[in-house]
Amino acid sequence: MNTRNLILTSSYNLGIVLVEPRIPQNVGNIGRLCACTGTKLILVGDLGFTFDEKYIKRAGMDYLEHVTPERFGDFPDVLTAYPGWTFSLFSTKATQIYTQVPFQDRHFLVFGSETTGLPEAIIHKYANQSYRIPMLPERRSLNLSTSAGIVLYEGLRQLECWPNGVTAES
Repeated sequence: MNTRNLILTSSYNLGIVLVEPRIPQNVGNIGRLCACTGTKLILVGDLGFTFDEKYIKRAGMDYLEHVTPERFGDFPDVLTAYPGWTFSLFSTKATQIYTQVPFQDRHFLVFGSETTGLPEAIIHKYANQSYRIPMLPERRSLNLSTSAGIVLYEGLRQLECWPNGVTAES
């Protein structure tokens, strides 16, 4: 096993993109996740809340001072602003499993709204870059912040690049 023993924030660039999130507590939790891992946070489209709501602050606590979310009108704007970045989409409608994502430096993890997910047109357009988290068939979906955490930590595992240089062996 090739252990890189790198510090995430100076060696790898990962980002979580939330397309039209609706629940402020999820954004607060994901903001905290991003703050603890040195991950970018990007919010796309109309939010179902104002960013100064107490629910975001309660979920993100004082960790939110360590993350500065970027705002974009739509997903293509993100791709234009970050040329050379790759991305993976996550949806219950995808067929590939999240452990098959070929994570790399400068990689966005894209999640849709809690109520509608990502638009099917985007999932179909980028089918080769769309993944799901397995669960029992009679279940609708996992919580957005839970899903973001599962996928982000799989990326960190694959890249062998943990915050503060921690490796699987340490």
